[in-house]
Amino acid sequence: MVNILSIKELGENLTSARKKQFPQDTAAAFAARCEIGLSTYKKMEKGELSVGLHNYYKAGQVLGLESRFHELFKLEEDWFNE
Repeated sequence: MVNILSIKELGENLTSARKKQFPQDTAAAFAARCEIGLSTYKKMEKGELSVGLHNYYKAGQVLGLESRFHELFKLEEDWFNE
């Protein structure tokens, strides 16, 4: 089951990052910067599940945070249990 709170938090983090990195951008201006439609971007900020992960990656690229996507699902090395 998907934790809806986590998805909502993802949207809130996106909004905060946008406002910090591009304080003059409206949601529409940032969506254009990301090459994402405004309605899709608004769904992202709300944390709606219908948005594809690739759109979050595009926003991450614009914000300079795309390297964090490469860490998703990566298991930490465990030297004692190998």
